[in-house]
Amino acid sequence: MARQLTSELPSLRRPRDESWGPLSLARRVVRNRLAAVGVVILMVLTVAAAAAPWITPYAPETQIPTAALQGPSWDHPFGTDNIGRDIFSRVLYGTRVSLSVGLTSMIIAMVMGITLGLVSGYYGGLPDTLIMRAMDALLAFPAILLAIFIVAVLGPSLVNAILAVAIVYTPTFARLVRASTLSLREQEFLEAARSMGAGDMRIMLNAILRNSLSPIIVQFSLGVGYAILVEAGLSFLGLGVQPPTPAWGSMLGAGRNYMAFAPWLTAFPGLAIFVTVLGFNFVGDGLREAFDPRMRR
Repeated sequence: MARQLTSELPSLRRPRDESWGPLSLARRVVRNRLAAVGVVILMVLTVAAAAAPWITPYAPETQIPTAALQGPSWDHPFGTDNIGRDIFSRVLYGTRVSLSVGLTSMIIAMVMGITLGLVSGYYGGLPDTLIMRAMDALLAFPAILLAIFIVAVLGPSLVNAILAVAIVYTPTFARLVRASTLSLREQEFLEAARSMGAGDMRIMLNAILRNSLSPIIVQFSLGVGYAILVEAGLSFLGLGVQPPTPAWGSMLGAGRNYMAFAPWLTAFPGLAIFVTVLGFNFVGDGLREAFDPRMRR
């Protein structure tokens, strides 16, 4: 009988207007002009990263010593670096690295943060105290300094940079999910679910988490841009992606000594970072406005 009641439980979601479907949400986001610009930027970057082998005129590691430190031209649209590598090719291939680091680290941070936030907010007591004090300790450090410390302990590499960025941003998701859990766990529809035999895991996943997706999605879209900045900072210091793999931060670090007479070495990687982070911020602001009726005009 209890199993039958559990199978007949509703979706454990609060009643929501039909206008909150994916298509309606997409229309709300695109209606925001800045968000539409952000979507276009991210689509262009994604296509460029995927098609880099066919778009770029040279391999990113190809060295042409006779063409070292040449300015932008038809043969080298973004110029060349101090050992003759094509900057345009390296910037496009660096897009792959930055997007993969940003998305992967935020997915890891989101999964860990959601898990810790659900357990902390739902059970309270000692688990809540231990988890939140650990998150407060991580938040006490500036993001870039904490990432530098983690990579210095683990060693410089792409994987360790991803783990460092994920650890840095886990507390943000944990505190966000905990706040939503605290506001939802005493709601009447959850009490009804408990009385019908729903277990803690089902309530946390099917009710609390599904009703907390809006702020999580917004935070994820904004967090990817911040993760790209942190990864660029690590690579700039030589603690992230290691040469000869192209990365925007390492390109900035390599070109800083030539800024007086070869500014294109830092201008184009810096512009790529600026445009990418701006695109994610535009999309995040559009999602926040679409999810929050009070922010809509």
